[in-house]
Parts: sequence; C-alpha cells; structure tokens
Amino acid sequence: MSSSTSPPINEQAVLSKYKELQSECHGLVSKITELEQDRNEHKLVEQTLAPIDDNRRAFRLVGGVLVERTVSEVLPSVRSNRENLDSVIASMEQRLKDRQKETAEWKAKYNIRTAEEAEATRQRQGVA
Repeated sequence: MSSSTSPPINEQAVLSKYKELQSECHGLVSKITELEQDRNEHKLVEQTLAPIDDNRRAFRLVGGVLVERTVSEVLPSVRSNRENLDSVIASMEQRLKDRQKETAEWKAKYNIRTAEEAEATRQRQGVA
C-alpha cells in the first residue's frame, strides 16, 4: 500500500482487511498444495511411462472419458501438463509471498497482535 492513501477509519475496517489478507494467504496455500499433488502425480506417470515401448497402449482420462492411445501420444501431453503445473505453482508461490508481505506490513502498521501473541507477551511479562 502506498503512504498517500488514508488509513481505515475504524478498528473494524483494519481487522476486516487483515482477516481478508490472511484468508487469501490460506486459500493460496491450499491451492498450491493441491497443485503440487497434481504435479507429483504427473511426475509419477511420466517416470512410469518413460522406459516403456512407445507403441504400447496407454490409457488417458480426457474430459471424464478414458481414451486409448499409445505411450508416444500420451507422454508428451503428460510432460506438457507437468511443466504447466510447475509454472502455475511458481507464480502462485510468488503471489503468496507478496500477500504475506502485505499482511505483515498491515499487521505492523496497525500494531495488530493475534491472541497467541498477546498470551505469549503476558506470559513473558509474568515470568520476567
């Protein structure tokens, strides 16, 4: 956020924006995890098909329909899909880093503390 924008008027707006940023971060983490699982499945299929004869039959699920092809037809599309997943995951990870940075800046700017942080502070003050 730029410093030229006016800060939110009340505490509710600040907390709402903070929760929105946190929610977006959690959503990105979930989606990245899901895509990483898909990528790992594609890697496994690619590793399984690579040593097999190119003319051997292979089955592929296309739009909910199981289609019979040869390994030489299926393997390039599996590789392409995995590479696409790699690039999507990389862009989502960058977006996640940006959102986490924005969340941390928002938290510092408005001195937001979570319940766990507040409790830890109280315990440290009680011990000290």
